[in-house]
Amino acid sequence: MNHSYDYVIVGAGSAGCVLANRLSADASVRVLVLEAGGWDRDPLIHIPLGWGKILQGRLHDWGYFCEPEDNVNGRKVECARGKIVGGSSSTNAMAYVRGNPADYDGWAQSGLDGWSYAHALPYFQKQETWEGGGDDYRGDSGPLGTQFCRYRDPLVEAFAAAGQAAGFSWTEDYNGAQQAGFGRLQMTIRNGRRCSGATAYLRPVLRRQNLTVEVEALTTRVHFEGAAATGVDYVKEGQSHTVRAEREVILAGGVINTPQLLMLSGIGDAAELKAHDIPVQTALPGVGKNLRDHVSVILMYQRREPGPFHRNMRADRIVRDLGRAYFFGTGFASDVPGGVVAFLKSNPDLALPDLQYLFTAAPLGAWPYFKPFKQPFTDGFATRLVMLQPESRGTVSLASADPAAHPRIWQNFLAHDTDWRTLRAGVRIARDIAAQSPLAPFIAKEILPGSDKVSDDAIDETIRNTAITVHHPLGTCRMGAEDDEMVVVDAELRVRGTERLRVVDASVMPTLVRGNINAAVVMIAEKAADIIAGHDVLAPCG
Repeated sequence: MNHSYDYVIVGAGSAGCVLANRLSADASVRVLVLEAGGWDRDPLIHIPLGWGKILQGRLHDWGYFCEPEDNVNGRKVECARGKIVGGSSSTNAMAYVRGNPADYDGWAQSGLDGWSYAHALPYFQKQETWEGGGDDYRGDSGPLGTQFCRYRDPLVEAFAAAGQAAGFSWTEDYNGAQQAGFGRLQMTIRNGRRCSGATAYLRPVLRRQNLTVEVEALTTRVHFEGAAATGVDYVKEGQSHTVRAEREVILAGGVINTPQLLMLSGIGDAAELKAHDIPVQTALPGVGKNLRDHVSVILMYQRREPGPFHRNMRADRIVRDLGRAYFFGTGFASDVPGGVVAFLKSNPDLALPDLQYLFTAAPLGAWPYFKPFKQPFTDGFATRLVMLQPESRGTVSLASADPAAHPRIWQNFLAHDTDWRTLRAGVRIARDIAAQSPLAPFIAKEILPGSDKVSDDAIDETIRNTAITVHHPLGTCRMGAEDDEMVVVDAELRVRGTERLRVVDASVMPTLVRGNINAAVVMIAEKAADIIAGHDVLAPCG
């Protein structure tokens, strides 16, 4: 093998950046990080408002699409995943949501005792510096900067007031004592710029002599000696390389790429591997299974009078503000047009929220315009309805044995009747909120689905035509109890049937959390770093 390191980390997304920082803190160990994408130098990454352009243009992205599915009218729903240093934390919408405490207690009840909310909370606190300071729930000295969304528009306050007028509660901090209800959206933004895993964890330690980062390096296979992982192959600039891992190989490539790499390395369902002429190293039928994701439906409205977003998107103004945000962290482009989120129940008899509402105080897909144009775009806003606990599960499988080929992603969206009932109820709740008096001055009409779409069949038609992922896929290498044959990693994230091989990313999450998943991924990586380094894990709270 060409080179030797103690730890080889595959993937420089959120988890990989955390691991690189924490493991290389020991100057006696050598750490290599392999990232298939490039460096995060694009200014749009660091300007919060640039997120819309990144998503619409599929910039710094793997370009994945799901297989066509009947429940979404045969559409190939996009599956955006960051291919860049920082991973999806360099391309996402920057919402900071930990999920509900009951999510992690559910993990513990399934046999993962060390992953309860009490065990997770110290690592949530360790990861962040919250603008409100530390308390029983929040951290005040972590690498990840978190703050309330600071976007200013009277429409945002009206949406919050409409939620309370509809009978829903207000929570001061949905990452604190109480998640349910309406609250101010929290963001991974620091000093007016995106605070990704790269800027929070990786870039501050790049000068460490024991840390090496290789970009545009596609890992193609894990090497084994017997059951022990001993290194990896990767391709960079058309040249093949092999590196040795003296202690561990750690896969942090994410929910799509990690199971793909395991299968390419002979770890997975034996029949599927043999179909691609891949020798079986370890038969693990759960690899690539249990794909879970949040399904999203959008309600769009035309605004009666143009608001701040419409005014500020004029070309001469937005160019100036993009510069202000990038160089000084100030101005209109230093945040995103939102500010309110809600966690609600589709049925009042439920114990926990199963719906999330993300409010966008702007029309989707709007572009900068020039002054001579009278009507550049019609101003509007949107409510994105997210189903937090879908019953449906999908799979990730190989399309071929070629590491450069995209795997097959089968989301199996809306395969259960309960998922349809939840989304229908969610649409009706969103409409009830929009009908409240605080929003009346702002709404000209409902554009999508359209006010005439009121029956179950009409709503279902809209869902089939428009439902998409909200980009929270997880679970394809899930952790769990030893007696479950579909479990891929144990409670310490070691791949079953192997030695010196771990998975640390969203693929290990056994079930969905109620909310965006980046904070949970960082939490998992923080704890994994302590486990791998042989440190005592943080004591549970309470």
